[in-house]
Amino acid sequence: MIETGEILQTLRMIQEENFDIRTITLGLNLLDCSDENPERCAERVYTKICRQARQLVPVGESIEKEFGIPIVNKRISVTPVSLICQGDPRPIAKALDRAAQEMGVDFLGGYSALMHKGATLADERLLESIPEVLSETKLVCSSVNVASTRAGMNMNAIREMGEIIKKTAEKTADSDGLGCAKLVVFANAVEDNPFMAGAFCGIGEPESAINVGVSGPGVVKVAMEQIRGEPFDVVAETIKRTAFKITRVGQLVAREASQRLKIPFGIVDLSLAPTPARGDSVAHILTEMGLEMAGAPGTTAALALLNDAVKKGGVMASNHVGGLSGAFIPVSEDIGMIEAAACGALTLEKLEAMTCVCSVGLDMIAVPGDTTAAAISGIIADEAAIGMINNKTTAVRVIPAVGKKAGDRVEFGGLLGYAPVMSVNAYRNDDFIARGGRIPAPLHAMRN
Repeated sequence: MIETGEILQTLRMIQEENFDIRTITLGLNLLDCSDENPERCAERVYTKICRQARQLVPVGESIEKEFGIPIVNKRISVTPVSLICQGDPRPIAKALDRAAQEMGVDFLGGYSALMHKGATLADERLLESIPEVLSETKLVCSSVNVASTRAGMNMNAIREMGEIIKKTAEKTADSDGLGCAKLVVFANAVEDNPFMAGAFCGIGEPESAINVGVSGPGVVKVAMEQIRGEPFDVVAETIKRTAFKITRVGQLVAREASQRLKIPFGIVDLSLAPTPARGDSVAHILTEMGLEMAGAPGTTAALALLNDAVKKGGVMASNHVGGLSGAFIPVSEDIGMIEAAACGALTLEKLEAMTCVCSVGLDMIAVPGDTTAAAISGIIADEAAIGMINNKTTAVRVIPAVGKKAGDRVEFGGLLGYAPVMSVNAYRNDDFIARGGRIPAPLHAMRN
């Protein structure tokens, strides 16, 4: 039972501390839509999404109005398209986009392929189509899993993804490479992630599920302001207690949406997802711990404490915590990260170190337009290696800014924000990426 005190605390978090439910995401299994004819498959996909998701937005809006809790996005995630497509995947992409627009959702994820051990013909067809699809659709998001702790790293797929990201940036150059903001490359991708661009409905998921992603960097920041100068034991305890409150609200919204839609409740993802709004920054939580700017010595340690405390607090508030869960560090979506990158306090190399202890990886980072495909593949490989060795999810969402150089700026708008273009190490790695093949799984993967 939720007590009066909790209600009052929640109201304060919403009114004064930028708290929101970042997304209600409906996961849908589309395996029964597979057909050898791409047009028939696309029509089945469109029909099923429209049938299952028709009430998603109205229910989300009704919960928002009744409880007074902002729900920023309503989204859909579907079975990775390469698993259902037996031919050209582009008709399916168009059907996904049409259904998403008619249902009124903000994004749809699942134009995806799982290639951590190798590629099927369907995987290759989907990869080849990504630049065109992301430039011609409005709401479709794409992801590719190229590595896992169990399987190792598929360097052929990593090489291809560098080229695909470059092509996608070129096809969407008029919007500062916006297509790349809808494309993420994973290691150890999870099946119940409600956040875009990496959301998809994994093969271990039920026929449908409601997954909720909460947010609240501003709430944590305000809590930290009350304990300035206190030791880290107090810091960790304060973050845990705050994460508990945030996750309790997410649990409430998830169960309410599940009951009204008559769809099983999946998970609450308790990630601290920032926005470009001041007062809603993960980086500013780190500075509240005593750092002058994100990127200063000690940043990785501060982020490790934050990520761990958020998870410890969240798991006490919900029986079903999942997704990514922790702290996100997207550059363009976090005003503190934007400021740190712009003044040089935060570099690509420091961000990579931080990804060893955060929830995902190198996220929403703009790089010079002349960055080579091999360099992008190298960035993906480095991040995938961190995920593989540490048995954690890592990801890369990088945007080559066509015609721009380090120090320039790209603009995406909305939650995607804006970002300074960050420099990339200029030394070549072409021969390394050209090798292809697989980097074997680490020894500790053999746990049978």
